[in-house]
Amino acid sequence: MDITIHSSFLPHVDPEASLAFYRDVLGFEVRNDVGYNGLRWITVGPAGQPGVSIVLHPPAADPGNTDAERRTVTEMMAKGTYAIVTLATPDLDATFERLQAGAEIVQEPTDQPYGIRDCAVRDPAGNLIRINEIR
Repeated sequence: MDITIHSSFLPHVDPEASLAFYRDVLGFEVRNDVGYNGLRWITVGPAGQPGVSIVLHPPAADPGNTDAERRTVTEMMAKGTYAIVTLATPDLDATFERLQAGAEIVQEPTDQPYGIRDCAVRDPAGNLIRINEIR
């Protein structure tokens, strides 16, 4: 089989703040920006990797969710425990320098006991973003 990761979904609460974070802070390209019934889906991805995307979506858009489930998702997002994505870079220190100006820092670059050097930030919706250094 030949299977690749094409897209992953992260919720947003403020499309403009999320767009600014992923485009201006992380430097991702905007691939699509679609509105429907007052909601907005924004597809972003790293430059030079057109086959890999993150879709920033409104968490309340799923019609199968109950009001209680929507409240739970909103509470978990506010705590930063709902969604996570792990990215990678060859120069973690330079990436972290850039992130400090526009991201909520969770963990500075750290050599982990399990062999990875990484850092962690939160996007405007509270999603946890870990960034591993590729060695």
